[in-house]
Amino acid sequence: MGRFVEEANRGQWTLLPECPDDFIDESNPVRVIDAFVDALDLAEMGFEGVEPADRPRQLLRP
Repeated sequence: MGRFVEEANRGQWTLLPECPDDFIDESNPVRVIDAFVDALDLAEMGFEGVEPADRPRQLLRP
């Protein structure tokens, strides 16, 4: 058994934490912005690509 995950780049930094909710306090104003954006009907506003495609996503491999 190895001491680290095989094939994982141990020097790679992640852009965001695994779960942003763990780092954002419940009283943070960004939660109001998140709720506001979730309430928007982007399709009604004329944005394209709001509905997900019918085809499954493909995983990108390096």
